Amino acid sequence: MDTMAHAEHGHDDNGHAIPHGWRRYLYSTNHKDIGTMYLVFALFAGLIGGCLSIAIRAELMYPGLQFFHETHYYDVVVTAHGLIMIFFMIMPAMIGGFGNWMVPLMIGAPDMAFPRMNNISFWLLPASFALLLSSMFFEGEPGALGAGTGWTIYAPLSTYGHPGPAMDFVILSLHLAGASSILGAINFITTIFNMRAPGMTLHKMPLFVWSQLVTVFLLLLALPVLAGAITMLLTDRNFGTTFFDPQGGGDPLLFQHLFWFFGHPEVYILILPGFGMVSQIVSTFSRKPVFGYLGMAYAMVAIGGIGFVVWAHHMYTVGMSSTVQAYFIAATMVIAVPTGVKIFSWIATMWGGSIEFKTPMLWAVGFIFLFTLGGVTGVVLANAGVDRVMQDTYYVVAHFHYVLSLGAVFAIFGGWYYWFPKMTGYMYSEFIGKLHFWLTFIGVNIVFFPQHFLGLAGMPRRIADYPDAFAGWNFVSSIGSYISGFGALVFFFGIIHAFVRKERAPANPWGPGATTLEWTLSSPPPFHQFETLPLIK
Repeated sequence: MDTMAHAEHGHDDNGHAIPHGWRRYLYSTNHKDIGTMYLVFALFAGLIGGCLSIAIRAELMYPGLQFFHETHYYDVVVTAHGLIMIFFMIMPAMIGGFGNWMVPLMIGAPDMAFPRMNNISFWLLPASFALLLSSMFFEGEPGALGAGTGWTIYAPLSTYGHPGPAMDFVILSLHLAGASSILGAINFITTIFNMRAPGMTLHKMPLFVWSQLVTVFLLLLALPVLAGAITMLLTDRNFGTTFFDPQGGGDPLLFQHLFWFFGHPEVYILILPGFGMVSQIVSTFSRKPVFGYLGMAYAMVAIGGIGFVVWAHHMYTVGMSSTVQAYFIAATMVIAVPTGVKIFSWIATMWGGSIEFKTPMLWAVGFIFLFTLGGVTGVVLANAGVDRVMQDTYYVVAHFHYVLSLGAVFAIFGGWYYWFPKMTGYMYSEFIGKLHFWLTFIGVNIVFFPQHFLGLAGMPRRIADYPDAFAGWNFVSSIGSYISGFGALVFFFGIIHAFVRKERAPANPWGPGATTLEWTLSSPPPFHQFETLPLIK
């Protein structure tokens, strides 16, 4: 009764006043509120990053320069698009948003281990994002605005090539985003290892929790390497060091090795939480447990481990010896095995299931199809002989957009529709959700499938103009971006519609036989001893 009286007067269990309005979010230590802020932030950043991508496709719709009379600024837009989508859209949505919201609920924890650290993990991101956006309006190259280095910020283009402050803003932005992710990773690891409910052993955790656990370990191990590389970049630019300058005994290839030692685990950081979400969705809408639960969990662990030893397959063209190339080819091929295990387990889960194609299931099945396609082109690019021809062409762009824009993003939308009733208490419109799916599915395939042909024909990436020979498929690709852009408008309309209509979500929105807090579908049911638990005062 005391607790209820406190709550009525705006106090928590400890008698502290509960802040309202904007203070509730600014000072928040509640994992659900922080998860919601991450999701709203990711939507905002994704909107900006998506507009930049449409600007890229509008420029490339026809040969010649349409809008960017200065090719450097085209490169600035490409760079900002890549960095925004990776660091400010996919990571905040998957790890900060769905991770914060669902991991404590799924393991039976009252909150995250370090709630105040959770707060600063989020609030570092808007500052970081502001730095990145402002970099586009400061001098980069002499007489030109912004950093046009590509998201990979290779030296010496990011040292001598960009003497102005724009590049320093990008470096500081990445430092803040990295600090945010490292703090978040420490928080998740502590929470998952120390705060599981009685009976919730590691081998009984839902697969989404497994995916987050592997992801945050990758973050904790990979991000400090990026931090070191960009710190060396900062000192090369401003303090006279020569880490990446051959004239002073440095080596520009050192930057590539450091960057990709972070960058390759990063691509698994972006996709692993998606694997977890798709596992939850597929089991719920097939009305049966995931096929091969332990195999699925340890396939993610294997992907995380092998992901650290394949980085130089991004660097076949730098002049490495054939034996080193042979090793990286073999290691890269090996990572396809646990990935294949997951694909076949999802198919086996659906096989013989009582499948219901609600909106989340559409996104999950779309994910499996498109991620598989992107994975196959990844195996193609793993071969050094093929990759030397394809390197820096649109074939590579098509490959990684199939696993990211058509993989990670489809998983995010699947998770969004799946947990929307849980997070908001309202039901979305099934018609609008399905319309959003089909517009996006058709649109992104029209964007990225023709880019395989452009790459095979030799069209280089990050270049604002091209010969007439590439005009046909570029036109098709740009039309696709407008279709998927319209799909995004439908998505935002669907959110507004759900909040205006306010249709209350039922206790179990996915019907009998499904469970939303999946202790029984995506993991073996935990053994409980509730009768022996101490009574909570």
